[in-house]
Amino acid sequence: MKLLFLNNYHYLRGGSEQVYFGEMNLFRFQGHTVEAFARRTNDDADSKYADFFPEDMRTDSLKPGLGMFRTMKEIIYSSESKKNLKALLTEFNPDVIHAHNIYGRLTTSVLDLAKEKNIPVVMTLHDYKLICPSYKLMYGSGVCEDCKGGKYYKAVLNKCHKNSFIASAVYAFESWFNDFFSKYKNNISFLIAPSQFLRDKLIEFGWAENQIVYIPNYIVNENFEPDFEPENYLVYIGRLSPEKGIETLVRAFKNVKSKNILLKIAGDGPERQNLENLVQNDQRIEFTGYLSGDELKDITCKAKAVVIPSEWYENAPISILEAFAYGKPVIGARIGGIPEMIEEGKNGFLFESGNADDLTEKLNLFLDCPESEIIQMGKAGRQKVEDCYNPEVHYEKLIQVYQNAIAMKDGLLG
Repeated sequence: MKLLFLNNYHYLRGGSEQVYFGEMNLFRFQGHTVEAFARRTNDDADSKYADFFPEDMRTDSLKPGLGMFRTMKEIIYSSESKKNLKALLTEFNPDVIHAHNIYGRLTTSVLDLAKEKNIPVVMTLHDYKLICPSYKLMYGSGVCEDCKGGKYYKAVLNKCHKNSFIASAVYAFESWFNDFFSKYKNNISFLIAPSQFLRDKLIEFGWAENQIVYIPNYIVNENFEPDFEPENYLVYIGRLSPEKGIETLVRAFKNVKSKNILLKIAGDGPERQNLENLVQNDQRIEFTGYLSGDELKDITCKAKAVVIPSEWYENAPISILEAFAYGKPVIGARIGGIPEMIEEGKNGFLFESGNADDLTEKLNLFLDCPESEIIQMGKAGRQKVEDCYNPEVHYEKLIQVYQNAIAMKDGLLG
């Protein structure tokens, strides 16, 4: 099978790119011909058709001035992406196009082209962009569903995108444009949701059930050596921003019964100073800053548990899969797709998102467990990713979606 993967970025930028590159490698390993199309940057990985990549554009600042309207137009509907992809398709004619994040850079212009060329498209969703102009279903630091029912003007009133009226107006118009002209609904055979929560939320917002397929993310377990003999600390790993719930974690941790346990906060972000002020020199809480590579591996491997205190609709965090792969129990917030991944008392614990008292209770419950029980939770987590989140399962489910998309194009699937 010949496959073309689309994504805004062709370098390892975040969790969505992990999935994008991982799936391309997975299908190459299975003998399929796989190529990529993305916006061009200086950080791009090698690609056979890199010369066809449209030039990157800056969208972090939209200010009145020369070129602003062209940038706005490219954000909403990119003629350059469509033109370059059309040229690529003269060299490489795929059986299926698999889109990942295309919002605001490649845009739905590439979906129109695929429709014109009669090439079926499937698309993996990594966030809530199809129902929320600002991607996260958040306003400020809390959950927000104001735009439900196509009320995208609410995103402008709330200045949802980077607290900018102009940027919010552009992204709200983009959402209205794609919704009004059914750019996703008419041009995509199947949407892939990595969590049941995301699938259910889209259906709640009016999407057809038969267009959305649940396929969880996967992890290559052979790349993770588990360590079932933990040291005496808990760890949070990720960005230090309000929606991640680290303030709730700090408040909860300060009230745990055990005075010997440590909390390590690995990451950086806009909330770091506020969090350090909240800690008030508590020697049990350490800010490590941003970690990667062996340092990140070591701090995860040696932890007693990984804590994920999110206060927004997390989709399907790769960080949970990585924690399980390293043999770590996970204490996670009961929000978004997190509860689907954690089995209470078996491979971790769940607590009410944003509730410091409930988190304190669950931390105490976990820390009261005998060491042998904590080790068993870690082994259960490892077993879960081996059984349910492995490449073989992911491949079989995804190729079935491809085959169904082809059959639908050929009129063989209703």
